[in-house]
Amino acid sequence: MVVPDSLVVSLGERSYPIYIANNFSGFCTCLKEAGIGLEQKLVVITDENVDSCHGAGFLEELKSSGYKAEKYVLAPGERSKNLETIQNIYRFLINSKLDRKSALIALGGGVVGDITGFAASTFLRGINFIQVPTSLLAQVDSSVGGKTGVDFDNVKNIIGTFYQPKMVYINVNSLKTLPPREFISGMAEVIKHGIIRNADFFNYIKDHLDEILNYNENVMRHVIKANCSIKSDVVEQDERESGLRAILNFGHTIGHAVESVSDFELLHGECVSIGIVGAFKIACYLGMVSAETVDDVAAMLEKTGLPTSVKNLNPDKVYEKMLYDKKAKGGRLLFVLPRAVGDVILRFIDDDKLIMKVLTEIIV
Repeated sequence: MVVPDSLVVSLGERSYPIYIANNFSGFCTCLKEAGIGLEQKLVVITDENVDSCHGAGFLEELKSSGYKAEKYVLAPGERSKNLETIQNIYRFLINSKLDRKSALIALGGGVVGDITGFAASTFLRGINFIQVPTSLLAQVDSSVGGKTGVDFDNVKNIIGTFYQPKMVYINVNSLKTLPPREFISGMAEVIKHGIIRNADFFNYIKDHLDEILNYNENVMRHVIKANCSIKSDVVEQDERESGLRAILNFGHTIGHAVESVSDFELLHGECVSIGIVGAFKIACYLGMVSAETVDDVAAMLEKTGLPTSVKNLNPDKVYEKMLYDKKAKGGRLLFVLPRAVGDVILRFIDDDKLIMKVLTEIIV
């Protein structure tokens, strides 16, 4: 086994480690170091797709180390991300007689992580949970930072909590079981982190894109650690999104709206990619970036295999859904806009004609 890389999200008493490994064999050692003992009952929450690839082996890893563990399996995808699923999990936890020392383990992608975190934060007023992300999207983004949530009435993540995990354990080789479309979708968040905070990392992605798309293990460990470092640095400065942390939503104001209006037919990262192009176009019309920069970023997204536009959606419905964005204030839309690759700012946009102009350019 290669020794895991590690870093710490420093949040005082809520601090926790992130381990980046090449398999699951070190998981239980890390679990004990995080303070989860053998006397604590564990429930692994996963979905049908991840369970078929990793469920049996992961549960055996726990049991062979002496842990008492059960498994709860969800239907895959965004359609499970609702309060009915949460209620069913509560019933399972009650029947399993979990107490406040018990822990939930999220084994899966962003949907599984968000659901498990929300259930853990509200069951018995809060029990431990551990993130074991298996998708690229979850490994580089959603597993770090403590955001949990579910969708409600077709509005994404409108109900949720801030609740930090006890640890995050990333097995980079679990990415090899992902469908190619899911892996490429996660690349939107990888590219996003370079755009918002680190131009050198953005250029690293550009220079190593072929190795990334071919799952080069050493390159992927570097990419994932760099992403986790960027995100944890932002979270440490603004845990509950009162200011700086909102930059992590770059591409999401438009992206979440496209995702909802498409009825989640498009993957999250695909929608974020479209939203990134939209944000660059708005910034270009405002004189903040050049048209050449917009084209360069769009070309990189397309080379990665990500969409930069979408068909057959109603721009008016997308704009209406954007007004539900959690960053909106009094009907005013707050965008994360680029001044350059590696440098973004928060800015209210009151010009609905400008927004609609951009929406009609990316909805073709």
